[in-house]
Amino acid sequence: MSQTPPIDSLETSANQPYHHGNLRLALINASVDIIRAQGVAGLSLRKLADAVGVSRTAPYHHFKDKDALLAAVASEGFSVLHKLLDQVSIEPNDPLNKILERSVMDYLNFAIKHPTEYELMFGAALWQDKQQAEFQRTAKDCFRQYVILFEKLQSSSKINTQESPLRLAQITWATLHGLARLASDGVFAQKEDIHSIAQTAISQLVITLRV
Repeated sequence: MSQTPPIDSLETSANQPYHHGNLRLALINASVDIIRAQGVAGLSLRKLADAVGVSRTAPYHHFKDKDALLAAVASEGFSVLHKLLDQVSIEPNDPLNKILERSVMDYLNFAIKHPTEYELMFGAALWQDKQQAEFQRTAKDCFRQYVILFEKLQSSSKINTQESPLRLAQITWATLHGLARLASDGVFAQKEDIHSIAQTAISQLVITLRV
């Protein structure tokens, strides 16, 4: 099973004072801590500046307002997820279930490990806001990784189906998203249960793809 690698951009704590380097990233990381503790309503650019230890005008050099900040946090999450999916390799001797397992488990591990970011990434506010075209483009680029995965599987003759890679990617993502949301909502409280359900889903998908 593939393990989710350390994600520096989502691991820094707001409790660590900012000294130098990438202020934008430090603000994003601190925002996650504040949202996790106080919810989105508890986040403000002024409070964020105090948490990071910079002037109260400093965040405005990177984010014009709170909505832009939230979009940046969600975009960072999709960028990290994009990198994880991009690392899924297709080796000639690998069975189909193992290839799918790597892509599925990395996704679920990310969602379980970063529930605050995941909630923002799929929140209706950002998806329905016409001003967040850049965020939506980043998200769709991430989804494209699943389409590419199924394109590679078809080209390598690992799957035997006439269904389009896009449709297969949509079905896979919808299943993963449902599992991730059930986990974050506490319906499936045990990580082991989530992984077991994912394994069953993979088995059924493999059967379908080889029909």
